[in-house]
Amino acid sequence: MPGGRLTQQERQQIALGLADGLAYAEIARRLDRPTSTVTREVMRNGGPAGYRADLAHRATEHRTQRRRRAAPRGTEAVPQPHGRDGEAVRAYEEMFTTVLMQAGTPKMMARVQAALYMTDTGSLTAAELAQRLGVSPASVSKAIAFLEGQGLVRREKDERRRDRYVVDDDIWYQAMIASARSLVQVIEVSRQGVGVLGPGTPAAVRLENIARFLDFVGESITRAAEQGREVLHTKPAATP
Repeated sequence: MPGGRLTQQERQQIALGLADGLAYAEIARRLDRPTSTVTREVMRNGGPAGYRADLAHRATEHRTQRRRRAAPRGTEAVPQPHGRDGEAVRAYEEMFTTVLMQAGTPKMMARVQAALYMTDTGSLTAAELAQRLGVSPASVSKAIAFLEGQGLVRREKDERRRDRYVVDDDIWYQAMIASARSLVQVIEVSRQGVGVLGPGTPAAVRLENIARFLDFVGESITRAAEQGREVLHTKPAATP
């Protein structure tokens, strides 16, 4: 199985495979590459719909040059715990960030979120995030404010009274509950519109349908979040 970086010809084959609707595993088989290599290549370069071989090749060359220029700072040789492959971890973090961005998270916020999730402690200070990502503290502060507003990170003080930004098993539960609560105002305003526009009129019926739909979705999200949290925190029964 060949190793090393993908060639421009291989990237063109990936683009053709995507255009033909092939699965990542099939494209990888034809290239004699690991499926993870193809998946990472596509996700970090626009996703299945936006992948372009020439743009991906230039982007990879740009990233390589940027890393070489940054190498003197010592960020490339940071030892990884638990015997992890540093290059694989770095590539996975890029892929994770890309997926979060495709889900609608702005780039810097996605980078901060991915960095937090990939620490064993699940928490970092603003200074640690800035150093890890190679960005300014102001950029980190803006990203944290966004993530806190979405309920995707929480803040706590450490023993030195510094703010630490934390992600844990409860974060997504809290985010889902906040999402459900955010629908309440839309539901209430929609139902107020029914009275203003006149019950039974086309516009009023539309608003009532919006309210009913969002009401159902909000209750479903809350119920699913509660059930998921219960499953997550239930210890598996011991095997006799």
